[in-house]
Amino acid sequence: MNKTRYYRSFNDDFAESKNQNYKLPENYRWIRNDIISRFLSGFIYSLAFLISTFYCRLFLHVSFKNKEVFKGFKDTGIFLYGNHTQPVGDVFNPALGCDKKRIYTVVSPANSGIPVIGKILPYLGALPIPSAIKSMKKFNSAIEERIKQNKCVVIYPEAHVWEYYTDIRPFPDTSFKYPVKLNVPSFCMTVTYKKSKYYKKPKTVIFMDGPFYPNKELKLKEQAADLRDRIYDCMKERSKESNYEFIKYERLP
Repeated sequence: MNKTRYYRSFNDDFAESKNQNYKLPENYRWIRNDIISRFLSGFIYSLAFLISTFYCRLFLHVSFKNKEVFKGFKDTGIFLYGNHTQPVGDVFNPALGCDKKRIYTVVSPANSGIPVIGKILPYLGALPIPSAIKSMKKFNSAIEERIKQNKCVVIYPEAHVWEYYTDIRPFPDTSFKYPVKLNVPSFCMTVTYKKSKYYKKPKTVIFMDGPFYPNKELKLKEQAADLRDRIYDCMKERSKESNYEFIKYERLP
């Protein structure tokens, strides 16, 4: 029998960590260019990519559709937006899906407070959101730097993980200011779930779509809203491919 989870708003969080209120230190470094950090980053990321190939394929039964949309963007920084439905898979799926372009993922600062794993995340490419407003400039500069390096910055605008959720939750246009400001293409990654003939858990089918470009005929603020709407509509349409609710979500009155 399927599990049922009850929620009051789309901001409810079902995956809280023990250090949910963890705050980043003021001297946190989003970009680490020293030799040791660069070595650890390359080694840990490569190892994680290898492990993820087996984990995502064997345990999440992942397959990708439309990966060819990334062809021709090797020498361009891009943004990738996705629905947030797997606590572990969402760490690895973008790397497997975006044609082996190195990814850097915007994450909650709570992830940095997880014992052991929190220390490894920076080398995997995690970009934790700053706890203090005064640190936002450094955070934004780190995102801009990765885009200049022709990397992929991954953002989950839904913010919270709703495991196996089959619809797209509403999300704001806040994070869409980055591709507008930097004038680079955006893509979206829609995770869907289909009934499996052989496994209890569903098959995970991920659709890649894009590129989406800012509409320069609009004002800056309107460009972010327009970009958000086009990507949201695309993900909403793709989500209709799901045909199995492994976990049911019901809203409380």
